[in-house]
Amino acid sequence: MASNIRRIQKELKEFREDPPMNCSGGPVSDNLYQWAAVIIGPKDTPYEGGLFKLSIEFPNDYPFKPPKVVFDTKVFHPNVSSDGIICLDILKKEWSPILTISKVILSICSLLNDPNPDDPLNGDAARLLKNSKDEYNKTVREHVRLYASK
Repeated sequence: MASNIRRIQKELKEFREDPPMNCSGGPVSDNLYQWAAVIIGPKDTPYEGGLFKLSIEFPNDYPFKPPKVVFDTKVFHPNVSSDGIICLDILKKEWSPILTISKVILSICSLLNDPNPDDPLNGDAARLLKNSKDEYNKTVREHVRLYASK
């Protein structure tokens, strides 16, 4: 059995035994390289109560290359593009084989808690957050209502 399969199986076991708070996920059917996950919007944020679906694809050379993680749910966020691509350093240049999918998902949850408007993929969201946090929060809540409701 390939070492990357063993690694993904180990991470799946750990993820199921001790999932990141407000998260669930696992393989799509019996394909260990394709996962789906759900993040519940963090409490005390404008994302609160939303259900945010993610697609996760592990490359053949995982863990030496990062997984590809995208939002399937439309999200209004400075660090998420309109097609769900996430601007997160550990998914790009800061990736390390010691990181796990649990840590990646936890980092995405942290990004919902604490957006970084200085490194945006969505310029409109970044400008709104910088110029009017109240309007930003209102827009996020509207997106949650429209696209991430239970």
